[in-house]
Amino acid sequence: MSRWTVLALAVSLGMDALAVAATAGMALPRLTFRAMFRLSWHFGLFQFLMPVLGWQMGMAVQRRVAAYDHWVAFGLLAFIGGKMIYESFGIKTMGRRGDPTRGWRLVGLSVATSIDALAVGVTMAMAGASVWLPSIIIGLAAGLMTLLGMHLGRRLGGRFGSRMEVAGGLVLIVIGLKILAEGLG
Repeated sequence: MSRWTVLALAVSLGMDALAVAATAGMALPRLTFRAMFRLSWHFGLFQFLMPVLGWQMGMAVQRRVAAYDHWVAFGLLAFIGGKMIYESFGIKTMGRRGDPTRGWRLVGLSVATSIDALAVGVTMAMAGASVWLPSIIIGLAAGLMTLLGMHLGRRLGGRFGSRMEVAGGLVLIVIGLKILAEGLG
């Protein structure tokens, strides 16, 4: 996987984290260092761990699907990208009850924003790509985008969250098309 592909993948996967973090930034009565650290640390950690887990799952089934792995990779990325675009048109609210940077809410949001990275990890195994460096970059990008999202949420409100998710979804679909073209070519 090229550096640009990994970077595009990391930014695309971080769009969910950015959008949720923006909502958290709006929901919190005060944006503190502790809250920003908790949310960015957990989102980054889960975004790092999920591709590794997905890659391990993908390696376990790789031999069985080697003849059509590029179709599987394309299907997964197109589905994830399409899901991100579809969800960008829905109304997402975090609600005002409780702190989204604590407890089970934090764990739930961390899993929800990184579940797409699990499928990307499967895709990386199907493509025969290494997982460690991309996962580190994905985790760091998600952590930084979470910090940015919290600040944007506090300052700009909810104006740009859905547009960022659409852009992230489109990038994932383009990466899927690239993998498909390479597999067919």
